[in-house]
Amino acid sequence: MDSLPARSLARGAATVFPLWLLALIPGEARAADLNDAYTTYGIHNDAHQSLCQHAGCVYPRGDKDPSDPDYPAYWTSRWTMYRVFKGYETSQPPYLGPPSGLNEGEDYQASSGVTYYDSTWKGASGEGAMEELYEGWCLPIFPISNKYSCSFISLGDVAFFVTYDDRPKWMPKVCLFSQRNHPPGRDFIKHLPYSESDSARRGSKVQAYGFWVSATDGRVTQVGVSPDRTAQGDIFFGYAFDSIATPDGVDRQAPPYRHPQSFYFSGVPRTPDMPVPDAPMVSQNYLDFAMVKPDPAQTWDQVAGLDPATLPECRLFDPPPEALGSGTAMPAGLTARSHAPGWGWIGRSR
Repeated sequence: MDSLPARSLARGAATVFPLWLLALIPGEARAADLNDAYTTYGIHNDAHQSLCQHAGCVYPRGDKDPSDPDYPAYWTSRWTMYRVFKGYETSQPPYLGPPSGLNEGEDYQASSGVTYYDSTWKGASGEGAMEELYEGWCLPIFPISNKYSCSFISLGDVAFFVTYDDRPKWMPKVCLFSQRNHPPGRDFIKHLPYSESDSARRGSKVQAYGFWVSATDGRVTQVGVSPDRTAQGDIFFGYAFDSIATPDGVDRQAPPYRHPQSFYFSGVPRTPDMPVPDAPMVSQNYLDFAMVKPDPAQTWDQVAGLDPATLPECRLFDPPPEALGSGTAMPAGLTARSHAPGWGWIGRSR
């Protein structure tokens, strides 16, 4: 488990989840209540529904809105992740390719990864399995440098965080991400509002969904990514599907469907107190989405059989003292909770 899985390196450049949105708490504080479930507006759990604008966190669609696309029952896809740190206010997602009008290295960084998804998986922890593997650069939603490889693996309701040989010295190999963080359902898009403006920005080539939420109270502040609300301390979550149904790239017998196009969201922005990961806007753009059923031996078997109760805390949103002052986190004396807007603290006291 120490080395980066050979399967991803063999595939070359590679993307979601999101799932990537939740904080960790000390092992002794874990409990089967809201302290172990984080605000994801119905996508990963059914907690905190009082923050949603509609019953069950399900958005109604207007007569002129397109029908909701669904995930296939299982799939695999490589992706490119764009971490945009300059020009994000005017060059906004969804991106059809590299961020328009911006220069790689000067305005954004590109990295790669791969996602494996299987809604048919069943086990003692629930239904559905998913792995999001980030190669070389982890998900930039934590107040630390993201220059290391990582995987988020959800088996039913239990989500694990896995690291490899390039992890920071203070990070464990495997830790518990959450006991209430299942993979998004095939119909997860119902939990997001349709954004006509985001869709129109790309000539309606995509169907875009997303909103800004307040990091303070978790309430929705705006539908659609424009205008940018990073300066207000809000957090964005959005997703886009192709507007036109096309055949699957592998299963030629499957009916055409609308392929996922990109997942775009707020990371931790740069501030005077928070130099890393400098990720005000991030987009994971799918490259070869296809109905390829993941092989458990090459994916979630690396955490199968682990007892969540025995795993250490990850400390991703609230780094331990050994991470501070090391160049991988904030200067000593500052705390992530008070200085870093992030998904882990939505609607919680800080």
